[in-house]
Amino acid sequence: MVRLLRPLVRGTTYTRLLHLWVPMAAFSVWMFVMPHLPWVPLLVLVPVGLIAAVRTGEGVQARLLLTPGHEDSAFSVTPSVSRRDRLRTVAWLELRMLLGGVTSMVCVWLPLIAVEMVRHSLGYRVDDIPVLRDTEPHWVWAVLSVFPLLALYGAVVGLGVLVTAAARAFLGPSAAERLSALEERTEQLLERNRIARELHDSIGHALTVAVVQAGAARTANSPEFTDRALTAIEETGRAALEDLERVLGVLRESRGPASGRPTLVDADRLLESARASGAKVDAEVRGPVETLPGPVSREGYRILQESLTNVLRHAGAVPARVRVEVRDGALTLEVRNALPDGRVTPGRGSGLRGIRERAALLGGRAHTGPDDSGDWQVRVELPPT
Repeated sequence: MVRLLRPLVRGTTYTRLLHLWVPMAAFSVWMFVMPHLPWVPLLVLVPVGLIAAVRTGEGVQARLLLTPGHEDSAFSVTPSVSRRDRLRTVAWLELRMLLGGVTSMVCVWLPLIAVEMVRHSLGYRVDDIPVLRDTEPHWVWAVLSVFPLLALYGAVVGLGVLVTAAARAFLGPSAAERLSALEERTEQLLERNRIARELHDSIGHALTVAVVQAGAARTANSPEFTDRALTAIEETGRAALEDLERVLGVLRESRGPASGRPTLVDADRLLESARASGAKVDAEVRGPVETLPGPVSREGYRILQESLTNVLRHAGAVPARVRVEVRDGALTLEVRNALPDGRVTPGRGSGLRGIRERAALLGGRAHTGPDDSGDWQVRVELPPT
């Protein structure tokens, strides 16, 4: 029994009721002016829902009133960017208006019925309700008046749950927004893994050098050797502190929106950076790169960046060929380089694994490894999103 009555003490029950009543304010004004045209507000909501910013306002209201106190990501607070988003907003506005009308009628008529039942039990004549009009006054009607109130309670709670579920369905993130959120989450995980590797390699190396040098200086019993060991420990420690400060600087930076990240349109600076490091990069770009969807273009940039980094790290200043082709919204990216002394030196493979994960995230595929000619090849194919 206590569990059934618990919604009575929850603020969410009443904020959801308020959310249902909000559209009725404008509707009530209209009915006061034009009571013979009650369908006009529903018609007006169609062009209103097609406005991109309306989706933002509805999402903010849903977060504040339907799930107060919770950062519910089920409600999008971004403007409509596609026709489907606009149509979903129109459907939501129409449904919200209808649910608000049902709520208003329930909240007016059920309490009124309960009051009339009590009045009838006291002997007052009731003409508005046929059942009460055709029966004799009796104290039983006062007892039965509790049922309309229970029905009111159930209707208010049920309509609140219903409008919240409907809001999640119609105001939820679109496919593009879910992909962008997944992309950001993937970027964060990849960045965390990269920072963890850098900290492990840099700080671990510095501590190892310091321990070995200190132990050797203690056992050597030579002032000259001790001086050299202390110098090595100092230099290694300074380098480790610089690495640590750089990594902490990255962690302090606030992450920008996905739209502010580099894309393949900015690939020239990657190529110039690789050339400045000594690599001879021959690049060929075919197709309109600027027309690629945002997620494809951003992931393509990161894949090209990792591929060129692997060339410099594992092969050195060797000739590399880069080919970028855009056809029908799909991206094909290929990076080839000669292997030093014909040896396959893929390193630890974390960068290559990241390339494959990025490609798989967008439904594409990636091939990394030596080709038939003996060159190292990274080939990635990303379909249009």
